[in-house]
Amino acid sequence: MKVKNKISAGSTVFDVVNYALMILVAVLCLLPILNVLAVSLSSSTMAAAGVVKLWPVEFTLSSYRYAFRQPQFLRSFLISVERVFIGLAVNMIFTILAAYPLSKTKAEFPCRNVASWFFFVPMIFSGGLVPWFLVVNETHLLNTIWALILPGAVPVFNVIILLNFFRQLPKELSESAFIDGAGHWTVLFRIYLPLSVPALATLVLFVAVGHWNSWFDGLILMQDPKNYPLQTYLQSLIVSTNVEALQHATKEQLQMLSQISDRTLKDSQIFIAAVPILAVYPFLQKYFMKGLVLGSVKG
Repeated sequence: MKVKNKISAGSTVFDVVNYALMILVAVLCLLPILNVLAVSLSSSTMAAAGVVKLWPVEFTLSSYRYAFRQPQFLRSFLISVERVFIGLAVNMIFTILAAYPLSKTKAEFPCRNVASWFFFVPMIFSGGLVPWFLVVNETHLLNTIWALILPGAVPVFNVIILLNFFRQLPKELSESAFIDGAGHWTVLFRIYLPLSVPALATLVLFVAVGHWNSWFDGLILMQDPKNYPLQTYLQSLIVSTNVEALQHATKEQLQMLSQISDRTLKDSQIFIAAVPILAVYPFLQKYFMKGLVLGSVKG
């Protein structure tokens, strides 16, 4: 009886410490977001003075009005949305089609080792920036949405997660399906995928965040600024605000520019860009850890 009480007391202490640490980590993650939001809603004077912490000082929406009134902003936003949807579909299709055969044993798929090296070697040894650009250029993908999607069509890390998840599914399910006359497509779409929702949801989150946050490839592969995705546009806007905005600004825009600064504009853009991911994440969060743990690489 005393042993049980000691175990119960120890478990209670562990739970309290664990919850306290998790709350601390959550607060540490939340504070920078609140600071960014507060700065974006504060006047340029207060932001420059460094007095804004977690609450706006001299509340104003000038930075958001300026960002949304830019003609290119909505276009870049829609390009990023298009990239996420098309890229998500392409990445998930190729990830599933690559992970399924690689999850089989060598007896079931004799060329598994060769196919595995074909995927894994490029993940370890990159061809470099110049060859990457030359390949995209020679395939006439520059300045198109496909330049942002096709070079990364097969995310090998995601393939590894999914194939290990597939390996953990009971073999009896697929064996019984084969006995009943089912083929590999039937097994994949009617057995493997429905049982792999946690892993698939995790990969969807990885892919969506990756496409949404990517800006460097847009800067290199999009020769026309009109085709910039949102993150690339925001990066270029921060750099060019003080020059182009003053050259082509109207009287109303000049008045608005006098109320904002690079910091308030930058923070407002960061928060705008983060909102879609923050809105989607809660719906996938319950699958995230489960899918990541179950699909982790076996020792």
